[in-house]
Amino acid sequence: MVDIQETPAVPPMDPGGDPRVGYLLAGSILVAVGWGLAVMVNLLLHYMAGSAGMTVAGHEFTSSLGAYAWATFAFGLFTGGFGVVLVALGRASPKGPLVLPGYDY
Repeated sequence: MVDIQETPAVPPMDPGGDPRVGYLLAGSILVAVGWGLAVMVNLLLHYMAGSAGMTVAGHEFTSSLGAYAWATFAFGLFTGGFGVVLVALGRASPKGPLVLPGYDY
């Protein structure tokens, strides 16, 4: 007889995967979202608005940066910097085999 409470729902996985894949993927996504979207698009929209301003998807943009724009800029700088740290960790980590979760090797 097997006690159902003591058996795991998913069998344990071999931890011999390549952690670099996750570091590089997460880091590059954070750099793209942080510096690409939160910094570059933010500054570009405010630059393109000019002194007259413009409306994009129901949001009014002017040439001056308000509190929300500065907060987005700071968040983007931090997020991109954290992404660079993750990419550096991924490049410095030892290479291992690429193991997909749930795949029986």
